[in-house]
Amino acid sequence: MNPATLELALRKQRLQIASEGLRAEFGDCAKALRPLFAGADYAVEGARWVRRHPELVVATAVALVVVRPKSVWRWARRGFIGWQVWQKFRDLVEHRQRSMRQW
Repeated sequence: MNPATLELALRKQRLQIASEGLRAEFGDCAKALRPLFAGADYAVEGARWVRRHPELVVATAVALVVVRPKSVWRWARRGFIGWQVWQKFRDLVEHRQRSMRQW
């Protein structure tokens, strides 16, 4: 084995050992984020359930409109306003990204 190949093999091994240490360190630092990720996973699973069972969501909404119409319309209004704010924020971010790319 020539010296250049040997040096590359040793360098590769050192990098692998260093990256193993970095992965372990990152795993230790990320432990604090596990509850956040678990909550996000729970929310995603809930959204998937809603997509699989839209008829139950509609039936619940209709029942709420019949039983408590004032509350439902109040929350619907809040949701609509929140959606509008989200749309404007998203448009603003996309506009800023486009203007940054032009630089």
